[in-house]
Amino acid sequence: MPEGHLIHRYAREQHAALAGAVLTLTSPQGRFDPAPYVGRTLQAVEAYGKHLLYHFDDSPALHVHLGMRGLWLRYDDPGVPPRKGVRLRLATGVVAYDLIAPIRCEPLSGDGERALRASLGPDPLRADADPDEAVRRLAAAGGPVGAAVLDQSVWAGIGNAWRAELLFLARLDPEARRVGAQSARRLWELAAHYLALGRDAGQVVSDPNAPDERWVYKRAACRRCGAPVRRWELGSRTAYACPVDQPAARPA
Repeated sequence: MPEGHLIHRYAREQHAALAGAVLTLTSPQGRFDPAPYVGRTLQAVEAYGKHLLYHFDDSPALHVHLGMRGLWLRYDDPGVPPRKGVRLRLATGVVAYDLIAPIRCEPLSGDGERALRASLGPDPLRADADPDEAVRRLAAAGGPVGAAVLDQSVWAGIGNAWRAELLFLARLDPEARRVGAQSARRLWELAAHYLALGRDAGQVVSDPNAPDERWVYKRAACRRCGAPVRRWELGSRTAYACPVDQPAARPA
């Protein structure tokens, strides 16, 4: 699933390319009705966690969630015919974006948008995120920290790859259940820093000196110490941890 860093990357690029333009919207697949947006100017593209919001003049927000397999394809020649499976095409005279395989592509009323925002925790990549609220939510979450950080109502935008790498950097075992304010703040600061690197690079970056490498995620051995990486199911996803750098007995 595309995680928050890629959603923010899409939003930044599309805002720069499309905001201020009257877009041509089509649905080659036929599963989206673009009528509410015909002739409307796109004012802004916004990312919140794993969600994209497109704000048009006098129209409901357009909500996109990519899910596990969704993606946007960019064409610098808007005359390129879209694939049959394209849910939505956004186009100007100079660029087109094709949306493929999202789990959500829908208009959101004002109430719907407010409900979406209320359902999400702080996003480490948003300028309006409140670090104190992020610390409070994580410290108050029940259960293992590795499950809590995947809960989008606790923090928005963290997925499985970031969970593994950020908990490694914070030296927290994913099963830790007593994450205090100090550890929660440290983890938040790491998330804000590294997700920004990932957004700019277009990939998970947990080591700026080796941006294509991971510490524990999908590795057989820890890249720092060489210990066999632990793997188990946690929060319906595979968890990864180093038994040396993330000892289970370490206080949180």
